[in-house]
Amino acid sequence: MERFLWVLGMAALVALVFFGMWRGWRNRARRQAAELPDFPAPPAEPGEELLPAATGMYVGTTKATDWQDRIAVGDIGHRANGTAHLHASGLLLRRTGASDLWIPAESIVDSRLDHKLANKVVPGAGLVVVTWRLGEQLLDTGFRGDDKTTQTEWVEAVRALAPAEEVVSEQPGSSTVSHSRPGSDHLPETTRDSDESRQEEK
Repeated sequence: MERFLWVLGMAALVALVFFGMWRGWRNRARRQAAELPDFPAPPAEPGEELLPAATGMYVGTTKATDWQDRIAVGDIGHRANGTAHLHASGLLLRRTGASDLWIPAESIVDSRLDHKLANKVVPGAGLVVVTWRLGEQLLDTGFRGDDKTTQTEWVEAVRALAPAEEVVSEQPGSSTVSHSRPGSDHLPETTRDSDESRQEEK
């Protein structure tokens, strides 16, 4: 009898823990739904693919300021196997058992290889992470491809879709984004002075 009560107590404790996690997830989703606009819907015809589709796992989406601040709106927070498709118009993540995630090209800020996102840590730099803008919020979306040899190519191809050169400077607990387009207006002062001096000498 005593053993039965002990087992029953442990089961109740486990159930309480899972209930707390579920309730916290619901509250997070409700709060984020009020902060974020709707996620964009994939176009009916996204156009020709720029790279062969990559199979792998959608790891999750977080706020760009915190790799553990996972987005829980709808089913965006659900990890799922799937395929990544890169088009000139954007990045499409088709997820098995979950809705597709579409990142328009004009929303892309940057891309990088990383080893952690959405409370998941992988060996080496095994994640392709795309930083993009949803409304006024910067988000990070991660995809772990099965073929690790193509990840650098994916990072470069996604970055090339950004409408302007965007540099993301990350510091502990913060993320700062600076925008610049190629041109003399954005050269450092020392560089511009050197250029002007050379022109005068000519």
